[in-house]
Amino acid sequence: VTKGAFFHHFPSKAELGTALVDRYARADLATLDALWDQADRLAREPLQRVLVFLGLFADALDADPGDNPGCLYVSFLYERQLGGGDAHDIIEAAVLTWRRRLRERLDEVAERYPPRLPVDLDAVADLVFSTNEGAYVLARATGRPHALRDQVLQVRNYVELLFSPTP
Repeated sequence: VTKGAFFHHFPSKAELGTALVDRYARADLATLDALWDQADRLAREPLQRVLVFLGLFADALDADPGDNPGCLYVSFLYERQLGGGDAHDIIEAAVLTWRRRLRERLDEVAERYPPRLPVDLDAVADLVFSTNEGAYVLARATGRPHALRDQVLQVRNYVELLFSPTP
């Protein structure tokens, strides 16, 4: 692309960064919605819905074993402040949407099955998001693309242990 063609579509590099961040955030949230819809169709009980969601999420990560540059690209833009204020707002909104949607489900689970240990449900919701993001780094650094799936399944085990009724 020539410089003139680039600036015809984007007034600045920051605008390109913001457009890319927005694209990845929208795709990420569409995936989140699709997985929750599928989990809702497959399970009726709140804990099972969350566990099914995490299993589906792990499978989705395994189907795309770390080839998606979105998370690391967004992290780089955010860290270097290359996307401007709009990109930061988009990233924050996406992260908080993940937290809110998972927290709503965890509230339903905790109402039915009080956690075995004292926990902050926002932190548990954030654990799913941050494990996913960290697993991308782990998968790339170690050359083990299935680390994405493995890490999310470990979080699923934690959630199941945390909320399962005592035998």
